Amino acid sequence: MAPTAVIDTSDHSGHALDHVSDMVDEVNILKGQAKKGAAAADYLEENSKFDAEKDKTKFRQYMDACDRVKNFYKEQHTKQTVAYNLRARHLFHSKTRDELTVWEAIEKLNSLVDESDPDTEVTQIMHALQTAEAMRRDGKPRWMQCAGLIHDLGKLLYFYDAEGQWDVVGDTFPVGCAFDEKIIYPGSFCDNPDVDDPVYSTKYGIYSQGCGMDKIMLSWGHDEYLYHVAKAQSKLPDEALAMIRYHSFYPWHREGAYRFFMNEKDHEMLKAVNAFNPYDLYSKSDDMPSVEELKPYYIELIDEFFPQKVIKW
Repeated sequence: MAPTAVIDTSDHSGHALDHVSDMVDEVNILKGQAKKGAAAADYLEENSKFDAEKDKTKFRQYMDACDRVKNFYKEQHTKQTVAYNLRARHLFHSKTRDELTVWEAIEKLNSLVDESDPDTEVTQIMHALQTAEAMRRDGKPRWMQCAGLIHDLGKLLYFYDAEGQWDVVGDTFPVGCAFDEKIIYPGSFCDNPDVDDPVYSTKYGIYSQGCGMDKIMLSWGHDEYLYHVAKAQSKLPDEALAMIRYHSFYPWHREGAYRFFMNEKDHEMLKAVNAFNPYDLYSKSDDMPSVEELKPYYIELIDEFFPQKVIKW
């Protein structure tokens, strides 16, 4: 086995976050090769077409990626507690961090990438446009294209309230109930104090069967942050909000964990997330889009779903 590389997750350089985020994506790309299933209902029923001819064996090797992200997940799984998540949500509601248009936020997020680093293959703005453009070519609705464009904008947290990388990127999971074995590296929760809590360590924890995923407190990061911003300040439909909130919730949408919390609506939201994820995972190998050529189209698209223009972040 190759030696495990140590990742300094306290490093707040732009490339450090981007590099860890890409490594996490690599794990999910390779884990998902055998499980990229069909969605359902109209636009969701059709599988993605843009990646039909792609040789997914050309993505980086699963074991190499796993070795490099073990330290990241160990820290995330130790620190994502109920207490931390309550504090994070209180902090989110306590202030406005910035006031930017969505396009300005995309440009700000793009500064996370060190373009001189040879390990950086896809910038944040390129990934956003690749995801949205793949949806556009497949004829997906405009609201879905918008969700694809902005789905990672929650990484703006890195500029504001983040304590490291562990509360910005990585797979998400519920807190306040038992950590499921289908979460990546389930053994790395051993130092999380919630594991020994008499309530938080039980199957349902602070929730109840069939309560609905809206009631579940997912580990805080870029998904949850953007979901709350978009829910309050956009006209995106529930399906788009689900794509944003759950796209990193792999234990649920890929591995089938926590399904006992779902209500009737959640089954429809799950279809939306499964329709979204191929565009997130497999579009990074597409050609580089022209930002200036596409900017007018996407600004018009953004304005359609964020009519107030300036967003409180």
